[in-house]
Amino acid sequence: MSRFASAVAAIALAAAPISARAQGIDHAEHHEFVMDHFTFESGATVPNVTVVYGTFGHLDAARDNVVLLPSHYMADHHGYEWLIGPGLALDTTKLFLVATELFGNGHSSSPSNTPEPFHGPRFPLATIRDNVEAVHRLLVDSLHITHLKAIIGFSMGAEQAFQWAVSYPNFADKIVATSGTAKCWPHGIVRLEAEIGAIELDSAFHGGDYTTRPTRGVELFASIWAGWLFSQQWWHDELWKTGPGDTTSLETFRANLIRHFLDQADPNDLILQARTWERHDVGQTKGFGGSVEKALASIKVPVLYMPSATDLYFPVSDARYEARFIPHVTLTPIPSLWGHPAGAGASPADKKFLNERIAAFLR
Repeated sequence: MSRFASAVAAIALAAAPISARAQGIDHAEHHEFVMDHFTFESGATVPNVTVVYGTFGHLDAARDNVVLLPSHYMADHHGYEWLIGPGLALDTTKLFLVATELFGNGHSSSPSNTPEPFHGPRFPLATIRDNVEAVHRLLVDSLHITHLKAIIGFSMGAEQAFQWAVSYPNFADKIVATSGTAKCWPHGIVRLEAEIGAIELDSAFHGGDYTTRPTRGVELFASIWAGWLFSQQWWHDELWKTGPGDTTSLETFRANLIRHFLDQADPNDLILQARTWERHDVGQTKGFGGSVEKALASIKVPVLYMPSATDLYFPVSDARYEARFIPHVTLTPIPSLWGHPAGAGASPADKKFLNERIAAFLR
């Protein structure tokens, strides 16, 4: 696989394509925060629940130089390295970065790594609010951090950033959301249900209690995923050929992307995080009566809202609607053909655009 195809496949799974060291970034320190027990919104209480996270840079004496980077779909704590390093928006000589990993990614507590009786399909539904609550405990109880300079989130990380702004309106000075909305609107649910169904209909899946990996179901999941990942114009212009390394055929590119899912992801984990994604709605936060508009209107801090102009996962029209209700919002669509991954700096132009706008906003 070419380096470019590998990187795009990694973006598809929201993993970092290039190592931190290769980009001149401070090497991330790997950590685990273990809670004796955690009660999910579903009511299920699970023992020994773990949040995996990485840190970049150093916490200053006043503990006020912290930026939170909540992870996106199936990502680890390296998922924001397009923002970190010399000349980029996040300077680790000045900032302390905490990059957390969502439940269900296979590292933090997940269907694939939790013992009975919460193993596999019995792992409780984890909402975005559950993830925010767990990371709040990590920051306050373990790291003794009670305020953040900013929260920056891409995709499901953006969902978390919006939830932080609603659940803890004074915890961060600023919010940045790229390629993600405060609610998963119905079209997104339809897409995600198709992907989930592709796995569940594989005869090997057995309701999640598989003894043989449901390979065909994961392949179909990944194929649906690929069809929505980039814009129609991206596919028309054959932009998979524009990266460094070998120019590949459409079928080779598609096969490489699918292989990344087969090599990396547990099917029950894929389903759990898809459920987390599709169930998100800040309006369901207590006190807002199911109104996303009221929840957004409660946000006190400045928000830099950066949808991708061609995102099929989180359409720019949904972002424009939500922005109408946020009191202090700067809506800045990313002018890109790269669809959803534009919000993670998928092309050099996207990376430059994001870093310049985010750096200026943080200043």
